[in-house]
Amino acid sequence: MHLFYAPELSAELEFTLSPEESHHAIRVLRLSSGNEIILVNGRGGWYHTKITHPDPKACTVEITKVLSDIGKPGHELRIAIAPTKQIDRYEWFLEKATEIGISEVIPLICEHSERKDVKTDRQMRIVIAAMKQSLKAFHPVIREPLAFRKFIKESTNGAKTIAHCQNGEKLWLNEIIKPNEPITILIGPEGDFSGSEITEATENGYQPITLGSSRLRTETAGVVACHTVSWLSREF
Repeated sequence: MHLFYAPELSAELEFTLSPEESHHAIRVLRLSSGNEIILVNGRGGWYHTKITHPDPKACTVEITKVLSDIGKPGHELRIAIAPTKQIDRYEWFLEKATEIGISEVIPLICEHSERKDVKTDRQMRIVIAAMKQSLKAFHPVIREPLAFRKFIKESTNGAKTIAHCQNGEKLWLNEIIKPNEPITILIGPEGDFSGSEITEATENGYQPITLGSSRLRTETAGVVACHTVSWLSREF
């Protein structure tokens, strides 16, 4: 099964692939007229198509069948997570979270952050590749980096949580997550959130949570949180 990305695709009967995807289909995979391929738009649209004009710069296809909400998470999960110093670890989180299922990712810039910039276009390429690899038609929204104190003041629907390593009373995710209720999870940098950030988060309605007794790396905590919410949502 060959999947190709077409973010602007909606209800057309015929469609022309981007130059990049056209080149991959015709020059790399050597597909030709009559070959069937799948187009996905990143919003759940899954399009069965047949190649009609195998141009390596502008491959045209005929749409034969349309499905919707393929690979869309059964839960609305936003994770605001501090990018790691070694960017490949953060990119690993993006890849795995996309495969598991997540609605939105916000690179969070905190007091202890060792990395304060990420390339949004590269993040998008990673989640698109992960979406296609895992045979989904949905990828998460990738936000621009945002300062911690600015993000926690945003209006947010559903449960709001913060995972940190400091002592104190914390709940497990299964004590918080509810059917059809969105959830936002904050995950800090390698040096954890500062005490003042934790205080400000709780003052803005964020409930401290635990992800287990082990001290986790930032990217591991992100994947654990994503998988836990996905697993718990199966029970609803």
